[in-house]
Amino acid sequence: MITSVLPWLGGSVVAVAAGFLAVWLPGRRVRAEDRRVAWSSARAAIDIAAVSRDAAVVPVPEAERLLARAELLAAGRGGTHAARAAAEHARRADELWRTVR
Repeated sequence: MITSVLPWLGGSVVAVAAGFLAVWLPGRRVRAEDRRVAWSSARAAIDIAAVSRDAAVVPVPEAERLLARAELLAAGRGGTHAARAAAEHARRADELWRTVR
């Protein structure tokens, strides 16, 4: 009796593990790609804000604070939420410097 149940039990464990991996691995890949895209966008926004800062004729303390915060978030290398926050801070800083020009 036990010898006939063991193959079925083993097959069930393998099927459950395969199903788990079939769902988990693609989701992990998507999350990793979302994170890379978010950080790429954040770094681009920080670079654009830095160019606007260099082109500004008048210092804007609020924009400096926002850019510093964005760079601090980028240095921390958090997840997608941190990347989106860094990008938003950099975009707002860029807007402030563009209004001064």
